[in-house]
Amino acid sequence: QVQLVESGGGLVQPGGSLRLSCAASGNIFSINTMAWYRQAPGKLHELVATITSDSTTNYADSVKGRFTISRDNAKNTVYLQMNSLKPEDTAVYYCNADKITYSDGDVARAEYDYWGQGTQVTVSS
Repeated sequence: QVQLVESGGGLVQPGGSLRLSCAASGNIFSINTMAWYRQAPGKLHELVATITSDSTTNYADSVKGRFTISRDNAKNTVYLQMNSLKPEDTAVYYCNADKITYSDGDVARAEYDYWGQGTQVTVSS
């Protein structure tokens, strides 16, 4: 009934920028904290950044000062602006929502720990 769809990944040179988007679709009432995670080949899933419903943000040390997470609640969309990209930022980036409340006909439902399908970011010259 709901979907999280990421977009904006691609190939970029070191020092370049990309902006990822994650749009939630469905008859959504609200989304609590949203986050971006990433997973590089052979590495564990890593939390990149989080943003609460009132836009309080938190970042991994590895991306502080380079990445900015933001959200548009009216569009049910979260963004990740990535600047000064490094080869070590190469990974599949995943969007996560800790709780999505939505309408399913006459019933209000909630999905917890909901994930998008991921988008590949490759930083290489």
